[in-house]
Amino acid sequence: MNLVHVLETISSWIWGAPLIILVMGTGLWLTIRLKMLQVFRLPLAIKLIGKAPNEGSGDVSSFAALSTALAATVGTGSIVGVATAIKLGGPGALFWMVVAAFFGMATKYAEGVLAVKYRVKDRNGQFSGGPMYYIENGLGRRFKPLAMLFAFSGMLVALFGIGTFPQVKAIVSSTENSFGVPPIVTALIIATLTALVTIGGLKSIAKVSTKVVPFKTGLYVLICIIVLIRFADQLPAAIALVLHSAFSTTSATGGFAGATIMLAMRSGVARGIFANEAGLGSAPIAAAAAKTKWPAEQGLISMTGVFIDTMVICLMTGLTLLVSGVWSGPTDAGLMTQQAFSSAFPLGAELLTIILIMFAFTTMLGWNYYGERCVEYLLGVKWIKPYRYLFIALVAGGAFIKLDAIWLLADIFNAMMAFPNLIALLGLSGIVVAETRTYMDSLYSNKQKGILAGASVSAAIQVEEKGQTVNS
Repeated sequence: MNLVHVLETISSWIWGAPLIILVMGTGLWLTIRLKMLQVFRLPLAIKLIGKAPNEGSGDVSSFAALSTALAATVGTGSIVGVATAIKLGGPGALFWMVVAAFFGMATKYAEGVLAVKYRVKDRNGQFSGGPMYYIENGLGRRFKPLAMLFAFSGMLVALFGIGTFPQVKAIVSSTENSFGVPPIVTALIIATLTALVTIGGLKSIAKVSTKVVPFKTGLYVLICIIVLIRFADQLPAAIALVLHSAFSTTSATGGFAGATIMLAMRSGVARGIFANEAGLGSAPIAAAAAKTKWPAEQGLISMTGVFIDTMVICLMTGLTLLVSGVWSGPTDAGLMTQQAFSSAFPLGAELLTIILIMFAFTTMLGWNYYGERCVEYLLGVKWIKPYRYLFIALVAGGAFIKLDAIWLLADIFNAMMAFPNLIALLGLSGIVVAETRTYMDSLYSNKQKGILAGASVSAAIQVEEKGQTVNS
Protein backbone atom coordinates (compact mmCIF):
# COMPACT_ATOMS: atom_id res chain seq x y z
CA MET A 1 0.00 0.00 0.00
CA ASN A 2 1.64 3.29 -1.12
CA LEU A 3 1.36 6.74 0.49
CA VAL A 4 -1.22 8.07 -1.97
CA HIS A 5 -3.53 5.11 -1.30
CA VAL A 6 -3.23 5.60 2.48
CA LEU A 7 -4.01 9.31 2.14
CA GLU A 8 -6.96 8.56 -0.14
CA THR A 9 -8.40 6.24 2.51
CA ILE A 10 -7.99 8.82 5.28
CA SER A 11 -9.41 11.63 3.14
CA SER A 12 -12.45 9.57 2.07
CA TRP A 13 -13.23 8.69 5.68
CA ILE A 14 -12.70 12.15 7.16
CA TRP A 15 -14.73 13.85 4.42
CA GLY A 16 -17.43 11.21 4.71
CA ALA A 17 -20.30 11.01 7.17
CA PRO A 18 -18.52 12.38 10.30
CA LEU A 19 -17.61 15.79 8.90
CA ILE A 20 -20.64 16.18 6.66
CA ILE A 21 -22.99 15.49 9.59
CA LEU A 22 -21.08 17.95 11.78
CA VAL A 23 -21.08 20.67 9.09
CA MET A 24 -24.76 20.26 8.21
CA GLY A 25 -25.76 19.82 11.85
CA THR A 26 -23.97 23.00 12.89
CA GLY A 27 -25.60 24.95 10.07
CA LEU A 28 -29.03 23.58 10.98
CA TRP A 29 -28.58 24.39 14.68
CA LEU A 30 -27.46 27.95 13.93
CA THR A 31 -30.32 28.40 11.46
CA ILE A 32 -32.81 27.43 14.18
CA ARG A 33 -31.20 29.58 16.89
CA LEU A 34 -30.94 32.59 14.55
CA LYS A 35 -34.55 32.10 13.34
CA MET A 36 -33.59 31.68 9.65
CA LEU A 37 -31.60 34.90 9.61
CA GLN A 38 -30.10 33.95 6.23
CA VAL A 39 -33.58 34.36 4.70
CA PHE A 40 -35.08 37.29 6.57
CA ARG A 41 -31.90 39.39 6.85
CA LEU A 42 -30.44 38.64 3.41
CA PRO A 43 -31.73 41.93 1.88
CA LEU A 44 -30.05 43.87 4.71
CA ALA A 45 -26.84 41.86 4.24
CA ILE A 46 -26.73 42.59 0.50
CA LYS A 47 -27.39 46.27 1.18
CA LEU A 48 -24.48 46.39 3.64
CA ILE A 49 -21.98 45.13 1.04
CA GLY A 50 -21.72 48.57 -0.51
CA LYS A 51 -23.22 50.73 2.24
CA ALA A 52 -21.67 49.51 5.49
CA PRO A 53 -20.84 52.51 7.75
CA ASN A 54 -17.23 51.29 8.27
CA GLU A 55 -17.29 52.82 11.74
CA GLY A 56 -15.11 51.58 14.56
CA SER A 57 -11.69 49.92 14.54
CA GLY A 58 -10.22 47.80 11.77
CA ASP A 59 -7.55 47.61 9.08
CA VAL A 60 -9.70 47.60 5.93
CA SER A 61 -13.28 48.38 4.91
CA SER A 62 -16.02 45.78 5.31
CA PHE A 63 -16.18 45.43 1.52
CA ALA A 64 -12.41 44.93 1.31
CA ALA A 65 -12.60 42.23 3.99
CA LEU A 66 -15.38 40.48 2.04
CA SER A 67 -13.42 40.81 -1.21
CA THR A 68 -10.35 39.26 0.42
CA ALA A 69 -12.44 36.35 1.67
CA LEU A 70 -14.09 35.94 -1.74
CA ALA A 71 -10.67 36.09 -3.39
CA ALA A 72 -9.81 32.88 -1.57
CA THR A 73 -13.28 31.32 -1.78
CA VAL A 74 -14.33 31.98 -5.37
CA GLY A 75 -11.64 29.89 -7.02
CA THR A 76 -11.25 26.95 -9.33
CA GLY A 77 -13.36 24.87 -6.93
CA SER A 78 -16.38 26.99 -7.86
CA ILE A 79 -15.97 25.82 -11.47
CA VAL A 80 -14.11 22.51 -11.52
CA GLY A 81 -15.54 21.47 -8.13
CA VAL A 82 -19.11 21.74 -9.42
CA ALA A 83 -18.24 19.70 -12.50
CA THR A 84 -16.62 17.05 -10.29
CA ALA A 85 -19.70 16.85 -8.05
CA ILE A 86 -22.08 16.40 -10.99
CA LYS A 87 -19.77 13.95 -12.77
CA LEU A 88 -19.68 11.78 -9.64
CA GLY A 89 -23.11 12.30 -8.07
CA GLY A 90 -25.23 13.31 -11.04
CA PRO A 91 -27.47 16.39 -11.44
CA GLY A 92 -28.94 15.84 -7.97
CA ALA A 93 -25.58 16.84 -6.46
CA LEU A 94 -26.33 20.42 -7.50
CA PHE A 95 -29.48 20.43 -5.34
CA TRP A 96 -27.59 19.19 -2.27
CA MET A 97 -24.86 21.74 -2.92
CA VAL A 98 -27.47 24.50 -2.68
CA VAL A 99 -28.97 22.94 0.48
CA ALA A 100 -25.52 22.86 2.09
CA ALA A 101 -25.03 26.51 1.12
CA PHE A 102 -28.37 27.50 2.68
CA PHE A 103 -27.28 26.19 6.08
CA GLY A 104 -23.74 27.35 5.37
CA MET A 105 -24.93 30.95 5.25
CA ALA A 106 -25.87 30.73 8.92
CA THR A 107 -22.51 29.14 9.66
CA LYS A 108 -20.59 31.84 7.79
CA TYR A 109 -22.63 34.52 9.60
CA ALA A 110 -21.65 33.07 12.98
CA GLU A 111 -18.00 32.91 11.93
CA GLY A 112 -18.03 36.60 11.00
CA VAL A 113 -19.68 37.61 14.27
CA LEU A 114 -17.18 35.71 16.41
CA ALA A 115 -14.21 36.88 14.33
CA VAL A 116 -14.92 40.54 15.15
CA LYS A 117 -16.08 39.81 18.70
CA TYR A 118 -12.83 38.13 19.74
CA ARG A 119 -10.24 39.80 17.49
CA VAL A 120 -7.05 41.25 18.95
CA LYS A 121 -4.21 43.52 17.84
CA ASP A 122 -0.79 42.03 17.16
CA ARG A 123 2.51 43.71 17.99
CA ASN A 124 2.53 45.44 14.60
CA GLY A 125 -0.80 47.09 15.42
CA GLN A 126 -2.75 44.96 12.94
CA PHE A 127 -5.96 43.14 13.80
CA SER A 128 -5.85 39.37 14.06
CA GLY A 129 -8.87 37.14 14.40
CA GLY A 130 -10.49 33.93 13.30
CA PRO A 131 -11.18 30.54 14.87
CA MET A 132 -7.86 30.35 16.75
CA TYR A 133 -8.81 33.49 18.67
CA TYR A 134 -12.47 32.78 19.32
CA ILE A 135 -11.59 29.25 20.38
CA GLU A 136 -9.00 30.44 22.92
CA ASN A 137 -10.71 33.67 24.06
CA GLY A 138 -14.30 32.48 23.70
CA LEU A 139 -14.28 28.85 24.80
CA GLY A 140 -11.41 29.43 27.23
CA ARG A 141 -7.69 28.79 27.62
CA ARG A 142 -8.15 25.08 28.18
CA PHE A 143 -9.23 24.82 24.53
CA LYS A 144 -5.98 26.37 23.25
CA PRO A 145 -4.76 23.02 21.82
CA LEU A 146 -7.78 23.13 19.48
CA ALA A 147 -6.88 26.69 18.48
CA MET A 148 -3.29 25.65 17.79
CA LEU A 149 -4.50 22.67 15.74
CA PHE A 150 -6.58 25.01 13.61
CA ALA A 151 -3.73 27.50 13.10
CA PHE A 152 -1.18 24.77 12.32
CA SER A 153 -3.52 23.17 9.77
CA GLY A 154 -4.36 26.54 8.23
CA MET A 155 -0.68 27.38 7.81
CA LEU A 156 -0.01 24.05 6.07
CA VAL A 157 -3.02 24.42 3.76
CA ALA A 158 -1.84 27.92 2.80
CA LEU A 159 1.75 26.85 2.14
CA PHE A 160 1.35 23.37 0.70
CA GLY A 161 -2.32 23.03 -0.24
CA ILE A 162 -5.01 25.31 -1.62
CA GLY A 163 -2.85 28.42 -1.36
CA THR A 164 -0.05 27.42 -3.69
CA PHE A 165 0.46 24.24 -5.72
CA PRO A 166 -3.04 23.49 -7.08
CA GLN A 167 -3.58 27.12 -8.08
CA VAL A 168 -0.21 27.44 -9.81
CA LYS A 169 -0.79 24.13 -11.59
CA ALA A 170 -4.20 25.32 -12.78
CA ILE A 171 -2.75 28.56 -14.16
CA VAL A 172 0.25 26.90 -15.81
CA SER A 173 -1.85 24.14 -17.42
CA SER A 174 -4.46 26.63 -18.69
CA THR A 175 -1.96 29.01 -20.26
CA GLU A 176 0.04 26.18 -21.84
CA ASN A 177 -3.01 24.41 -23.30
CA SER A 178 -4.84 27.53 -24.50
CA PHE A 179 -2.04 29.90 -25.46
CA GLY A 180 1.10 27.72 -25.69
CA VAL A 181 3.02 29.60 -22.97
CA PRO A 182 5.91 27.53 -21.48
CA PRO A 183 5.30 26.54 -17.81
CA ILE A 184 8.49 28.15 -16.52
CA VAL A 185 7.53 31.52 -18.02
CA THR A 186 4.07 31.41 -16.45
CA ALA A 187 5.50 30.28 -13.09
CA LEU A 188 7.96 33.19 -12.97
CA ILE A 189 5.28 35.74 -13.91
CA ILE A 190 2.85 34.42 -11.27
CA ALA A 191 5.58 34.36 -8.60
CA THR A 192 6.55 37.96 -9.42
CA LEU A 193 2.95 39.20 -9.31
CA THR A 194 2.34 37.32 -6.06
CA ALA A 195 5.43 38.92 -4.51
CA LEU A 196 4.39 42.42 -5.61
CA VAL A 197 0.99 42.03 -3.95
CA THR A 198 1.66 39.93 -0.85
CA ILE A 199 4.79 41.70 0.44
CA GLY A 200 2.54 44.69 1.15
CA GLY A 201 0.34 42.65 3.49
CA LEU A 202 -3.43 42.81 3.90
CA LYS A 203 -3.97 46.34 2.58
CA SER A 204 -2.17 45.49 -0.65
CA ILE A 205 -4.07 42.19 -1.01
CA ALA A 206 -7.39 43.93 -0.26
CA LYS A 207 -6.65 46.68 -2.78
CA VAL A 208 -6.16 44.13 -5.55
CA SER A 209 -9.09 41.96 -4.39
CA THR A 210 -11.60 44.82 -4.39
CA LYS A 211 -10.84 45.39 -8.08
CA VAL A 212 -10.30 41.87 -9.39
CA VAL A 213 -13.00 39.96 -7.46
CA PRO A 214 -16.02 41.99 -8.69
CA PHE A 215 -14.63 41.98 -12.24
CA LYS A 216 -13.92 38.24 -12.44
CA THR A 217 -17.26 37.39 -10.79
CA GLY A 218 -19.24 39.69 -13.06
CA LEU A 219 -17.49 38.42 -16.20
CA TYR A 220 -18.04 34.78 -15.28
CA VAL A 221 -21.73 35.30 -14.45
CA LEU A 222 -22.21 37.17 -17.73
CA ILE A 223 -20.72 34.28 -19.74
CA CYS A 224 -22.89 31.77 -17.86
CA ILE A 225 -25.96 33.84 -18.69
CA ILE A 226 -24.98 33.79 -22.38
CA VAL A 227 -24.72 29.99 -22.27
CA LEU A 228 -28.08 29.69 -20.49
CA ILE A 229 -29.73 31.98 -23.06
CA ARG A 230 -28.18 29.94 -25.87
CA PHE A 231 -29.75 26.77 -24.42
CA ALA A 232 -32.82 28.43 -22.90
CA ASP A 233 -35.13 25.72 -24.25
CA GLN A 234 -33.25 23.13 -22.15
CA LEU A 235 -33.37 25.09 -18.88
CA PRO A 236 -36.78 23.88 -17.56
CA ALA A 237 -35.82 20.26 -18.20
CA ALA A 238 -32.43 20.79 -16.50
CA ILE A 239 -34.05 22.20 -13.36
CA ALA A 240 -36.54 19.33 -13.29
CA LEU A 241 -33.67 16.85 -13.68
CA VAL A 242 -31.84 18.40 -10.69
CA LEU A 243 -34.90 18.11 -8.45
CA HIS A 244 -35.74 14.59 -9.59
CA SER A 245 -32.17 13.30 -9.30
CA ALA A 246 -31.81 14.68 -5.78
CA PHE A 247 -34.36 12.17 -4.48
CA SER A 248 -33.93 9.22 -6.82
CA THR A 249 -31.17 7.13 -8.37
CA THR A 250 -29.74 8.65 -11.55
CA SER A 251 -29.42 6.10 -14.32
CA ALA A 252 -26.22 5.63 -16.30
CA THR A 253 -26.20 7.55 -19.57
CA GLY A 254 -23.45 8.34 -22.07
CA GLY A 255 -20.21 8.67 -20.12
CA PHE A 256 -22.02 9.01 -16.76
CA ALA A 257 -21.85 5.86 -14.62
CA GLY A 258 -25.02 6.50 -12.61
CA ALA A 259 -25.43 7.58 -8.98
CA THR A 260 -27.50 6.79 -5.89
CA ILE A 261 -29.28 9.39 -3.75
CA MET A 262 -26.60 9.04 -1.06
CA LEU A 263 -23.80 9.57 -3.58
CA ALA A 264 -25.54 12.64 -4.96
CA MET A 265 -25.95 14.02 -1.44
CA ARG A 266 -22.38 13.29 -0.41
CA SER A 267 -20.91 14.73 -3.61
CA GLY A 268 -23.00 17.89 -3.49
CA VAL A 269 -22.45 18.63 0.20
CA ALA A 270 -18.71 17.84 0.19
CA ARG A 271 -17.95 19.87 -2.94
CA GLY A 272 -20.22 22.66 -1.70
CA ILE A 273 -18.19 22.91 1.49
CA PHE A 274 -14.99 23.05 -0.56
CA ALA A 275 -16.45 25.76 -2.78
CA ASN A 276 -17.86 28.20 -0.20
CA GLU A 277 -15.66 27.18 2.79
CA ALA A 278 -18.55 27.65 5.26
CA GLY A 279 -17.45 25.83 8.39
CA LEU A 280 -13.76 25.58 7.48
CA GLY A 281 -12.98 28.75 9.42
CA SER A 282 -10.84 30.46 6.78
CA ALA A 283 -13.08 33.43 5.86
CA PRO A 284 -13.42 34.81 9.44
CA ILE A 285 -9.66 35.47 9.43
CA ALA A 286 -10.31 38.17 6.81
CA ALA A 287 -13.56 39.31 8.44
CA ALA A 288 -11.68 40.13 11.66
CA ALA A 289 -9.81 42.97 9.92
CA ALA A 290 -12.98 44.85 8.89
CA LYS A 291 -13.70 48.37 10.13
CA THR A 292 -16.84 47.93 12.18
CA LYS A 293 -18.10 48.34 15.73
CA TRP A 294 -20.79 45.69 15.35
CA PRO A 295 -19.77 42.02 15.10
CA ALA A 296 -23.19 41.14 13.68
CA GLU A 297 -22.80 43.72 10.91
CA GLN A 298 -19.69 42.00 9.58
CA GLY A 299 -21.39 38.65 10.12
CA LEU A 300 -24.14 39.67 7.71
CA ILE A 301 -21.60 40.84 5.13
CA SER A 302 -19.62 37.61 5.51
CA MET A 303 -22.82 35.62 4.99
CA THR A 304 -23.21 37.05 1.49
CA GLY A 305 -19.98 35.29 0.50
CA VAL A 306 -21.76 31.91 0.54
CA PHE A 307 -24.69 33.37 -1.38
CA ILE A 308 -22.42 34.80 -4.09
CA ASP A 309 -20.21 31.73 -4.36
CA THR A 310 -22.76 28.92 -4.28
CA MET A 311 -26.22 30.36 -4.90
CA VAL A 312 -24.93 32.36 -7.86
CA ILE A 313 -21.62 31.09 -9.26
CA CYS A 314 -21.82 27.37 -8.47
CA LEU A 315 -25.52 27.14 -9.36
CA MET A 316 -24.97 28.87 -12.70
CA THR A 317 -21.96 26.65 -13.40
CA GLY A 318 -24.03 23.53 -12.75
CA LEU A 319 -26.89 24.69 -14.94
CA THR A 320 -24.55 25.47 -17.86
CA LEU A 321 -23.17 21.93 -17.63
CA LEU A 322 -26.67 20.47 -17.66
CA VAL A 323 -28.29 22.57 -20.41
CA SER A 324 -25.31 22.06 -22.74
CA GLY A 325 -25.45 18.28 -22.16
CA VAL A 326 -21.71 17.90 -21.44
CA TRP A 327 -22.33 16.46 -17.95
CA SER A 328 -23.25 13.02 -19.32
CA GLY A 329 -20.53 12.86 -21.97
CA PRO A 330 -17.04 11.34 -21.78
CA THR A 331 -15.34 14.68 -21.05
CA ASP A 332 -13.16 14.87 -17.95
CA ALA A 333 -14.62 16.98 -15.12
CA GLY A 334 -11.78 19.48 -15.39
CA LEU A 335 -12.71 20.27 -19.00
CA MET A 336 -16.52 20.07 -18.80
CA THR A 337 -17.14 23.79 -18.21
CA GLN A 338 -14.73 24.69 -20.98
CA GLN A 339 -16.65 22.45 -23.38
CA ALA A 340 -19.98 23.93 -22.25
CA PHE A 341 -18.72 27.46 -22.94
CA SER A 342 -17.26 26.45 -26.32
CA SER A 343 -20.58 24.97 -27.38
CA ALA A 344 -22.32 28.30 -26.79
CA PHE A 345 -19.95 30.71 -28.58
CA PRO A 346 -16.56 30.61 -30.38
CA LEU A 347 -14.28 32.22 -27.77
CA GLY A 348 -15.86 30.51 -24.77
CA ALA A 349 -12.90 28.28 -23.94
CA GLU A 350 -10.38 31.14 -24.15
CA LEU A 351 -12.50 33.41 -21.95
CA LEU A 352 -12.88 30.65 -19.38
CA THR A 353 -9.09 30.20 -19.33
CA ILE A 354 -8.62 33.89 -18.52
CA ILE A 355 -11.26 33.69 -15.79
CA LEU A 356 -9.70 30.55 -14.31
CA ILE A 357 -6.35 32.33 -14.14
CA MET A 358 -7.92 35.22 -12.21
CA PHE A 359 -9.79 32.79 -9.94
CA ALA A 360 -6.63 30.85 -9.14
CA PHE A 361 -4.45 33.94 -8.65
CA THR A 362 -6.82 35.65 -6.22
CA THR A 363 -7.20 32.38 -4.31
CA MET A 364 -3.46 32.44 -3.71
CA LEU A 365 -3.67 36.03 -2.44
CA GLY A 366 -6.47 35.26 0.00
CA TRP A 367 -4.82 32.12 1.35
CA ASN A 368 -1.51 33.92 1.69
CA TYR A 369 -3.17 36.21 4.23
CA TYR A 370 -4.91 33.34 6.02
CA GLY A 371 -1.60 31.52 6.41
CA GLU A 372 0.11 34.69 7.61
CA ARG A 373 -2.39 35.18 10.44
CA CYS A 374 -1.99 31.52 11.44
CA VAL A 375 1.79 31.93 11.53
CA GLU A 376 1.43 35.10 13.61
CA TYR A 377 -0.77 33.25 16.12
CA LEU A 378 1.64 30.31 16.43
CA LEU A 379 5.04 32.00 16.17
CA GLY A 380 4.60 35.77 16.48
CA VAL A 381 4.97 38.73 14.12
CA LYS A 382 8.71 38.19 13.56
CA TRP A 383 7.89 35.14 11.40
CA ILE A 384 5.53 36.98 9.05
CA LYS A 385 8.19 38.10 6.56
CA PRO A 386 9.94 34.69 6.40
CA TYR A 387 6.50 33.16 5.80
CA ARG A 388 5.83 35.54 2.91
CA TYR A 389 9.18 34.74 1.25
CA LEU A 390 8.57 31.00 1.66
CA PHE A 391 5.10 31.37 0.16
CA ILE A 392 6.50 33.15 -2.91
CA ALA A 393 9.18 30.48 -3.35
CA LEU A 394 6.58 27.72 -3.20
CA VAL A 395 4.47 29.53 -5.80
CA ALA A 396 7.50 29.69 -8.13
CA GLY A 397 8.17 25.96 -7.73
CA GLY A 398 4.56 24.83 -7.64
CA ALA A 399 4.34 24.27 -11.39
CA PHE A 400 6.86 21.45 -11.22
CA ILE A 401 5.51 19.43 -8.29
CA LYS A 402 3.23 16.40 -8.61
CA LEU A 403 -0.08 17.00 -6.89
CA ASP A 404 -1.52 13.59 -6.02
CA ALA A 405 -0.28 13.43 -2.41
CA ILE A 406 -0.35 17.22 -1.93
CA TRP A 407 -4.06 17.49 -2.81
CA LEU A 408 -4.94 14.65 -0.45
CA LEU A 409 -2.90 16.18 2.38
CA ALA A 410 -4.66 19.50 1.78
CA ASP A 411 -8.04 17.76 2.05
CA ILE A 412 -7.03 16.22 5.37
CA PHE A 413 -5.67 19.49 6.78
CA ASN A 414 -8.86 21.27 5.64
CA ALA A 415 -10.83 18.83 7.78
CA MET A 416 -8.43 19.48 10.67
CA MET A 417 -9.35 23.16 10.36
CA ALA A 418 -13.07 22.43 10.22
CA PHE A 419 -13.42 20.23 13.31
CA PRO A 420 -12.07 22.78 15.88
CA ASN A 421 -13.96 25.60 14.17
CA LEU A 422 -17.32 23.80 14.18
CA ILE A 423 -16.90 22.81 17.85
CA ALA A 424 -16.32 26.49 18.67
CA LEU A 425 -19.37 27.61 16.66
CA LEU A 426 -21.60 25.19 18.56
CA GLY A 427 -20.10 26.17 21.92
CA LEU A 428 -20.39 29.91 21.26
CA SER A 429 -23.76 29.91 19.50
CA GLY A 430 -25.29 31.71 22.50
CA ILE A 431 -22.81 34.58 22.04
CA VAL A 432 -23.75 34.78 18.36
CA VAL A 433 -27.45 35.03 19.25
CA ALA A 434 -26.78 37.72 21.87
CA GLU A 435 -24.66 39.82 19.48
CA THR A 436 -27.35 39.49 16.82
CA ARG A 437 -30.03 40.69 19.21
CA THR A 438 -27.90 43.68 20.30
CA TYR A 439 -27.30 44.74 16.71
CA MET A 440 -30.91 44.36 15.63
CA ASP A 441 -32.06 46.32 18.67
CA SER A 442 -29.68 49.13 17.70
CA LEU A 443 -31.07 49.18 14.15
CA TYR A 444 -34.62 49.36 15.51
CA SER A 445 -33.66 52.13 17.94
CA ASN A 446 -32.02 54.19 15.19
CA LYS A 447 -35.04 53.70 12.97
CA GLN A 448 -37.36 54.94 15.72
CA LYS A 449 -35.14 57.95 16.34
CA GLY A 450 -35.25 58.71 12.63
CA ILE A 451 -39.06 58.53 12.63
CA LEU A 452 -39.27 60.81 15.66
CA ALA A 453 -36.76 63.24 14.17
CA GLY A 454 -38.75 63.28 10.94
CA ALA A 455 -41.94 63.92 12.88
CA SER A 456 -40.30 66.80 14.79
CA VAL A 457 -39.11 68.43 11.58
CA SER A 458 -42.57 68.04 10.05
CA ALA A 459 -44.18 69.64 13.10
CA ALA A 460 -41.70 72.53 13.02
CA ILE A 461 -42.47 73.18 9.34
CA GLN A 462 -46.21 73.20 10.06
CA VAL A 463 -45.74 75.73 12.90
CA GLU A 464 -43.60 77.92 10.67
CA GLU A 465 -46.19 77.80 7.87
CA LYS A 466 -48.99 78.74 10.31
CA GLY A 467 -46.89 81.66 11.57
CA GLN A 468 -46.36 82.95 8.03
CA THR A 469 -50.12 82.72 7.36
CA VAL A 470 -50.95 84.79 10.47
CA ASN A 471 -48.33 87.46 9.62
CA SER A 472 -49.69 87.83 6.14
